[in-house]
Amino acid sequence: MQIAIVGLGEHGTALAQVFATSGDAVLLVDTAEHTLRRALAQISRGLSQTAQQGRLTVLAVRRARRVFTLSTDLARCADADLVIEALPDRLESKQVLFRALDDLVRPDTVLATTAAALSVTQIATATRYPERVIGLHMWRPAHRSEVVELVRTPVTRQDVLDVASDLVRRAKKQRVVLNDTPGWLTNRLAQAYFGEALLLLENGDSLDTSTIDRLLEATGFELGPFRQMDALGIERVLAVARALFEATFYRSAYPPHPRLVRMTQAGLTGRKGTRGGFYPATPARE
Repeated sequence: MQIAIVGLGEHGTALAQVFATSGDAVLLVDTAEHTLRRALAQISRGLSQTAQQGRLTVLAVRRARRVFTLSTDLARCADADLVIEALPDRLESKQVLFRALDDLVRPDTVLATTAAALSVTQIATATRYPERVIGLHMWRPAHRSEVVELVRTPVTRQDVLDVASDLVRRAKKQRVVLNDTPGWLTNRLAQAYFGEALLLLENGDSLDTSTIDRLLEATGFELGPFRQMDALGIERVLAVARALFEATFYRSAYPPHPRLVRMTQAGLTGRKGTRGGFYPATPARE
């Protein structure tokens, strides 16, 4: 199968690393050549690290590095069987891309969106064939996530779900099939996790961010809530919260927290930002 991934930012790059081991040819598409070259180098490093951890053989890494083709021309997607859109979470830009793909790819080509908080159904309205659209959502960073949420709209065809499910299986990930409802599974639960942690912080009780994180991690969570928000990006956590709040007609149990609003306004966007977030910034890696 020919896969195309459009948008090689952080998330698109991580997805490319995930599907490098699926046995499929993978076309990477972005508007800038330097972005593609940087993504390919990052994927190569990620595959090497996975081999060092014993999760991939050296031979599998060599094979994975050979599956990629790079292009700045969206028209190269014409031969793709599955196109994965990995643009930032803005409805208009995703719809623009899907309209463009309508004129390039075959009517039976599956279109997958990586939207984190947007309605897959609404994104699908941009294409003449909304029944071929599916959500493919992975918790970030995608290459470390074991679960893929496959989100179907009211009109998604069964064969489209089958194609996406088979890809997930070949990439050795677990799938969960969900209907297109606000927040789906991981984002709904994550907002509860973050929201309760923020309430505990505000209530005092001698609890600070590092204490809450340390206690949660000691019980088995990979990352405490504040470390997790820093890793995801404070502005992204806030955007998801706002989208979920709006999609539930402002009745969500976890509305956007004022602290996240203030932090975003102050440029405290997380570990990768220059000012850090709940914790100091992580030095940028070349």
